[in-house]
Amino acid sequence: MEDRLQVGVISSTHGVHGEVKVFPTTDDVRRFKKLKSVILDTGKESRVLEIEGVRFFKQFAILKFKGIDSINDVEKYRGQSLYVTRENAVKLRKDEYFIADLIGIDVQDEDSKVIGTLQDVIETGANDVYQIAMSDGRELLLPAIKQCILDVNVEEGFMKVHILDGLLD
Repeated sequence: MEDRLQVGVISSTHGVHGEVKVFPTTDDVRRFKKLKSVILDTGKESRVLEIEGVRFFKQFAILKFKGIDSINDVEKYRGQSLYVTRENAVKLRKDEYFIADLIGIDVQDEDSKVIGTLQDVIETGANDVYQIAMSDGRELLLPAIKQCILDVNVEEGFMKVHILDGLLD
C-alpha cells in the first residue's frame, strides 16, 4: 500500500501572488478546505507545503501556500503532483477503497484461482469499472457492483470476483 495518496496536480499558476490552480484527483474538491498541508513531489524532491488559503473555481481548487508569494516562486511546480499522507487521507466507509491500493492486486475467481491483475479503475457515473489484465492476455471490464465483487482484501493483495455471464464473450 502507498504511504502517500495523490490529491491533485498543479495545472497552472493563478495570478501573480503565488497562487496555483490545482486539478483535483480526489472525489471531493472541497476536501482541500480541511487540509493544512500537502506534499509536493517534483520527482527530485518532496517538500511539505503549508496551505494558507483555498478558493474554488469551476472544477479546480485555487491554493495559496505559506511562504510562496510570487508567480516566479511557484511557476516551476506546474504539472507536479500534490499528495497527503495516509493519516491525512479521507476516512473510508465500509466497502470503499483508495484506487492506489487496488491497482496491481490479484483478481481471483470464486474458486480462489488467480485470473489476472487489476490494472485500472474507470470512474463512471453509475459505478466504477475495474479493468483487469487477465492471465490469458485478454482484458476484462468488470463493473464494481456487489454481484461481481465478492471480497476485497487490500492487506493481502487480492480481490475475489464473480464474472457475470456474457462479460467474457
